[in-house]
Amino acid sequence: MKPLRLSFALPFVLALAGCSILGSEQRDPVTIYAPDVRVAARADWPTVPWTLVIAKPTAARVIDSPRISVRPIPGELQVYRGVSWAQPATDVLQDAVQRTLEDSGRIPAVASADAGILGDYKLVMDLRRFEADYAGNAVPSAVVEVNAKLVNNRDQRVVASRTFLQQKPATGVEVAQVAPAFEQALEAATADIVGWVLVSGNGDPKAAR
Repeated sequence: MKPLRLSFALPFVLALAGCSILGSEQRDPVTIYAPDVRVAARADWPTVPWTLVIAKPTAARVIDSPRISVRPIPGELQVYRGVSWAQPATDVLQDAVQRTLEDSGRIPAVASADAGILGDYKLVMDLRRFEADYAGNAVPSAVVEVNAKLVNNRDQRVVASRTFLQQKPATGVEVAQVAPAFEQALEAATADIVGWVLVSGNGDPKAAR
């Protein structure tokens, strides 16, 4: 992941002062990280005849933010200083899943719910974790946890529900070493979610044919 450095500054008010890599209330130049998630279609993904809309994922306020979260110890969530995602984590997740489905060639159409298109199914996601977690180790791991529900739009029935969790270790403690681990964890979670959506929709007795 290639960072983009911008000249403006942004305060990170949730972090503690005095930490070398974590945020404080002082203003610092911001480095923007933009995960570029590209997942190739897998051989076991079915080709489906139905369409899908993706609702904007939900998340706690601290997660639904461009700030990059880190958990140095259990029960304590901070943010890295001087860095940011290019967009909120929920948008990063939605873009990754939608792009993968669109590029897979396995589904006739997929769109975001705000596009005003009524698909056969709706994917609802809750982003529970999107953070670097030390978990007692010297080097953190990027953690992506998503609860997903596939809903039949015709009768508003939940066809399937599942929680996905991916953790990928960083190569070091610097943000430039942690950011690629986020991309790897997001790619793995995206692949799992897309495959599950396609299989679950096809397994629905009332699936569009």
